Amino acid sequence: MTNFARPARRRLPWSLLLVPAAAGIPAGLLWWILAPGGLNLITRDPALAAGTAPLVWLPRDLTLAGILVVAGCLLAVFLADRKRSDPQVALLAGLAGALAGSAVAWGTGVLAGRLWGPAVDTGANASIAFSLRAWPVLLLWPAATAVSVFILELVTAAGRQPDEAGMESAGANSPVK
Repeated sequence: MTNFARPARRRLPWSLLLVPAAAGIPAGLLWWILAPGGLNLITRDPALAAGTAPLVWLPRDLTLAGILVVAGCLLAVFLADRKRSDPQVALLAGLAGALAGSAVAWGTGVLAGRLWGPAVDTGANASIAFSLRAWPVLLLWPAATAVSVFILELVTAAGRQPDEAGMESAGANSPVK
């Protein structure tokens, strides 16, 4: 009788999914604190404090974009760790967590604007309230993570010394000497 062994089960690295998603909460609060239309700690210009000026909308979106790119680069440092048993699954879990973290950051920032921001009349335009106009900004966290992991892997691969046996066998059949 043949004994069929079960294939090894891959464990999903839940921490790489849940931690970036939970990190969206402080990222969203930071967005509201720094961005024009929120607490406006970057410029502190009273003209940019209210969302009624269309000049506020782009810097508000760019503030979230910058926060999400930094978060993506930080996540990539953790994902490029060589000690993972299954790096592909870890990368996919991290990218899913980054996408969830982006959505949580957006929701947290908008909620903070509604709770702690001034009451605004959005009759003229919905962007007068603290919001996000450029939805593709939410893709920057996973995109920055993927690009940063790629660059870190390239740098790591370029820094490795080739083994002697690999050099001899690789050059044996090569037409270039």
